Amino acid sequence: MALVQTEEIARRLTAAIPTLEVEIVKFETTGDADQTSKLLTHGGKGGAFVAEIRRAMREGKLHAAMHSLKDMPGNEETPGLVVAALLSRDPPGDVLVLRPGLSLDEFRKDGGRGFKIGTNAVRRAAYARRLFPNVEIIHFRGAADTRIRKLDKGELQRLPNGGTVGPADALIMARSGLERVGLIERAAYEFPVADMLPAVGQGIVAVECVASDWETRRILASIDDAAARACADAEREVLWVLNGHCNSPIAGFAAIDGNAMTLTASVLDEAGGRFIEAQHSGPADRPRELGRAVGLDLLAKGAAELIESSRPR
Repeated sequence: MALVQTEEIARRLTAAIPTLEVEIVKFETTGDADQTSKLLTHGGKGGAFVAEIRRAMREGKLHAAMHSLKDMPGNEETPGLVVAALLSRDPPGDVLVLRPGLSLDEFRKDGGRGFKIGTNAVRRAAYARRLFPNVEIIHFRGAADTRIRKLDKGELQRLPNGGTVGPADALIMARSGLERVGLIERAAYEFPVADMLPAVGQGIVAVECVASDWETRRILASIDDAAARACADAEREVLWVLNGHCNSPIAGFAAIDGNAMTLTASVLDEAGGRFIEAQHSGPADRPRELGRAVGLDLLAKGAAELIESSRPR
């Protein structure tokens, strides 16, 4: 999926600047190589998928790097680097993928009792427990097409302790990820955003570069999408205010309608029992102020306690 995203960046760059020569460099991160451990083992998504690529940029091995924005830590600075472009947002929601032979009605019966949902995202696990109170959530890793292959073949997921879990009966995945690998037809159900808020930045591809590399920044600015940037600024400001970490079930989604933006964000406990949500609207050209208001509202409602309780012990 990362290669597909990178190829799309290259396509947009050459469309904007026809004389530009773009070379795609494949880069395997720790998170790509280790499909067994929980991401927390490697410092969360930031450590597993972002840190090594950032190091390569700082060392001059890469001019720029692609990230899924939802994988980029939002509660910390990145000295010396800048997100120089955000692509227009793909559909941000999540979908349910079922193993062959299992119908949606059968899965929904009795709150999913007897079925296993595979996911590695604490946010999806928390929402799934709210929507399907009787399912079993199991640790499930891999690229989008890899996860579906394991689902279809009934393969077990290896665990860090050497054991296994599964097989899964269903997966919760990003719709945009399925579209990028050409498997959107496997979506048995698309969760309304109101029922399962996306991860902050979900559906947005970010392109990062060294802050002092002004030529690369100029080139990348040609594909930057203003609406995606405004939404990302609002959503990520919530993360900043909450000081959320990689194990926090935090969700957020901003939508623009004309000159107005509406931002909804939530904090859950991983068991899905406690749920705090806040929504504010404001001018679309002041996204960080809106994000700050939503984040502070969540804190006033008790979000800090939920976030602290989810920190690794």
